[in-house]
Amino acid sequence: MAIKIYNSLTRNKDVFQPLEEGVVRMYVCGPTVYDYIHIGNARPLIFFDVVRRFLERQGYEVKYIVNFTDVDDKLIRKSEQTGMSVPEIADKFIAAYFEDANALGIRKATVHPRVTENIPEIIEFIQGLIDRGLAYESGGDVYYRTGQFKEYGKLSHQNLDELQYGIRVEVDERKADPRDFVLWKAAKPGEIRWDSPWGEGRPGWHIECSTMAKKYLGTTIDIHGGGQDLQFPHHECEIAQSEGLHGQPFARYWMHNGYININNEKMSKSLGNGINVKELLGKIKPQVLRYFMLSTHYRNPLNFSDEAIEQAKGAVQRIENSYVNLKHRLQVVSNIEPSAADAEEVRQLSEQIGAIMRQFDEKMSDDFNTPDALSAVFELVSLTNHLLQKESVDAERLQLLLKAYQDLNAVLGIIREADEDDAIVDEEVERLIEERNEARKAKNWKRADEIRDLLQARGIILEDTPQGVRWRRK
Repeated sequence: MAIKIYNSLTRNKDVFQPLEEGVVRMYVCGPTVYDYIHIGNARPLIFFDVVRRFLERQGYEVKYIVNFTDVDDKLIRKSEQTGMSVPEIADKFIAAYFEDANALGIRKATVHPRVTENIPEIIEFIQGLIDRGLAYESGGDVYYRTGQFKEYGKLSHQNLDELQYGIRVEVDERKADPRDFVLWKAAKPGEIRWDSPWGEGRPGWHIECSTMAKKYLGTTIDIHGGGQDLQFPHHECEIAQSEGLHGQPFARYWMHNGYININNEKMSKSLGNGINVKELLGKIKPQVLRYFMLSTHYRNPLNFSDEAIEQAKGAVQRIENSYVNLKHRLQVVSNIEPSAADAEEVRQLSEQIGAIMRQFDEKMSDDFNTPDALSAVFELVSLTNHLLQKESVDAERLQLLLKAYQDLNAVLGIIREADEDDAIVDEEVERLIEERNEARKAKNWKRADEIRDLLQARGIILEDTPQGVRWRRK
């Protein structure tokens, strides 16, 4: 099944064909690590994690790079405010990033390079641009000659001659052209710095990703992703740098996710309406935030509101309940003499599941349409719930359903499997339920009620079913 990707460069849905058969080289711009990540950072991290997972489901080996900007004006300001060094700030918030990312089910990239670990390569890249006449030194700074790259503006579809705003530096008399952008910044007193042929300083913002993409993936990559806000000037400048130096396409497919609004207002520092992930995960389950992010097509704006989160909670609860009920029923069936599976019923269910999986793959192959892909998950939920209503069901069909859940979840990551700590808690819960069962047999209703109340206080809900006692967390 062909995968089609909306390519910001061509503004078309292009059939995906990687440079190397069976291998995808993908680079996604990561956070500037001066603070905890906010939900605007989380959207591309969650979405491109799903892209990577789906490509792997299609049999690709995905070489996936997500960088950390660990030296930047923001880190320097934070250092001045806190008295911490720039590396200390970066280390603190990189550790916080991994904690939040792990909670959200975001798998680690193949490599998470840091700017400060790639200074020699950045200097070499800049020198290459100077040698080609595409960059120049002025007052200890190095600038890119934007006018020398005739295709500047092709990603954002802007005319270079009409550009007046957007370059992420102040107008400076040292620049030959106001549109030129900085590659290397001369160090100011007290700032973190590295030696270079142009004096002590540090890299500009745009040069980082061009250098690290080349180092870890090669001169031409398959997919470059990030937020819509990065399309111009950041990604535009990356193209100018990389293609100017190498004379070949930088990225074949450019993908950009839409903005996040907060209660129908654009999220921004000036409005003070940003929401950091760490605080949010103290209020809602990570699966709910992940589902919320996937419930809208990635290229569309996403509106965060209490109502939207409540809808996501309900949806996740419905999926989790069906999955937990299925696992419980399978455990019950496995613990007794299983009835013989009816071959025709197994065949019919297998066909129904196959249709759901094809629907899922078709929607994901159409520019990673996660909202429609989620509808396939609910088809599976309905199919599962219908089967579980039957008094007798064989293990073979239950196993088919379980595998389908696991295959879908391997891409979407919205069902949380119990970890080792949960398993310890589960053993205690099972022990108390068994004690309650014994108390009920002995007609010790007081003790049975005490155990129910104790479990309820711990967030455990008991449900008596024809197959025995089932429990779930609130």
